Amino acid sequence: MRQRSPSPAELRNMLGDNLRQLSQQAASISALCRELGINRTQYNRYLAGESFPRPDVLHRICSYFGVDARILLEPVERVVATDNSVLLNPAVAEYLGGTARPVPEEVFPSGFYRFTRRSFMDDKAFVQGVIYVFRNRGGTFLKGFEAKDAMRAQGLSVEPRNREFRGTVIPQEDGIAALASRKGATTTSFNYLARIPTFENNFWVGYVTRTVRENVAGRRVERLVYEHLGTDLQGVLPAARQAGFCTAEDLVPYHRNLLKVGENFY
Repeated sequence: MRQRSPSPAELRNMLGDNLRQLSQQAASISALCRELGINRTQYNRYLAGESFPRPDVLHRICSYFGVDARILLEPVERVVATDNSVLLNPAVAEYLGGTARPVPEEVFPSGFYRFTRRSFMDDKAFVQGVIYVFRNRGGTFLKGFEAKDAMRAQGLSVEPRNREFRGTVIPQEDGIAALASRKGATTTSFNYLARIPTFENNFWVGYVTRTVRENVAGRRVERLVYEHLGTDLQGVLPAARQAGFCTAEDLVPYHRNLLKVGENFY
């Protein structure tokens, strides 16, 4: 007996359900539409199951989320690609495979974070900024932008596409770790963070390292503070406006305390 083909309405609803799940990783639907180059109103029609994308638009959506056209036919959980992580390679799986486990939301929630650290190059300067943590295909990732002044100091372009960095977050016994790089870069920063007890339980403290030779000017390790700001853009904008270099006096007081300003990091 031939299996019944899904109706157009069923296909539209399946696509809408899958896109709603996939879109949760984005900072906002507006930001996602800008990255995809899709009109916001039209994307809302896809989410609502009211319309199908053109083949070229569907290809753009699938490429962005790392899925294939089966998102028209099957739940997204069945469509995501098999994890081919190097951490699960048989050569190291018994040693590093544990770090390929998902990072639970309760351990490191998705959303925006304010981060602060001392500058690697200037003892009196500090860096503050905002990063976004999201989930995709079972993994936890972060993205943000390098400070413009830091890019200028290295003689690099301050265009957003050159300043953006992304990273992967992996679980640790008493916290999380993250590896992050700019697009096309051959250098990587390593972050380690552990949650600390606070009233709102929204602070992580650790350190960040940069991968440079010992004789390169500046330090290679600094204390690092993350503060979870949630997902409300209105609450995040003030922190985003303060991104860049600053003095110790400009830091949020509790960040200044956690960074132990005036003490060296060993």
